[in-house]
Amino acid sequence: RTALSDLRERVRFMHGRFEMASEDIEVRDRGLDGAFLDLGVSSHQLDSDSRGFTFRRGVALDMRMDTSQGHDARRLLADASEAQLTSVFRDFGEEPKARRLAREIVKRRMTSPLETSDDLVAALVVALRRSPSPQDKARIFQAVRIAVNEEVESLKLALPAIREVLNEGAVLVVIAYHSIEDRVVKNAFRDWSKECICPPEFPICTCRGRSLGKTLTKRPIRPLPDEVERNARARSARMRAWQRAA
Repeated sequence: RTALSDLRERVRFMHGRFEMASEDIEVRDRGLDGAFLDLGVSSHQLDSDSRGFTFRRGVALDMRMDTSQGHDARRLLADASEAQLTSVFRDFGEEPKARRLAREIVKRRMTSPLETSDDLVAALVVALRRSPSPQDKARIFQAVRIAVNEEVESLKLALPAIREVLNEGAVLVVIAYHSIEDRVVKNAFRDWSKECICPPEFPICTCRGRSLGKTLTKRPIRPLPDEVERNARARSARMRAWQRAA
């Protein structure tokens, strides 16, 4: 807000998930001439121990992007079943030892809840049977964060919701920071660019064979080396763009 204070006549802040923007009366009435979604966690959130996103030692496990909403990481690790935890680590963290880690967490919480980053890392040590690398820790903490914030589900709702309020010729740009979200964006843009968008179970075409728009990026745009040098956290960024038909 401080950075944009000089533009306060032209800027209006909205607190909520991406998909909620389409519910705003002004947005629905006027439409959007463009939309830009910067997914994932901000550097401010990552650097703040109080938010619980980091695997630095002794940090309380929270991981909520909006601390006024939902259950935190501690609640997830305490309540989710072994099967649910396995799915979280496998699907959102692509962790080969997902089942073993889930089993270890369930075992540990029977005697003491997992409250801090140290507790989760200790379970990971047992599951991997070695000291985890920073990449190992990052995958697991990412998986828990995605599950806590329902990031994939939110993105799947946000994309079509924002598409519906784009004006003709408007461009939607999305930056994703991991392959799971990027895949959701890629598939959505691909489906919206098809000549026929009828569901596969329809016996005949009812959409008149007119695509909703076109994908502007055949492949995701990746950061240049000098951009990564200035901001190391940009190294995993993938940007895609789609334009609504005129």
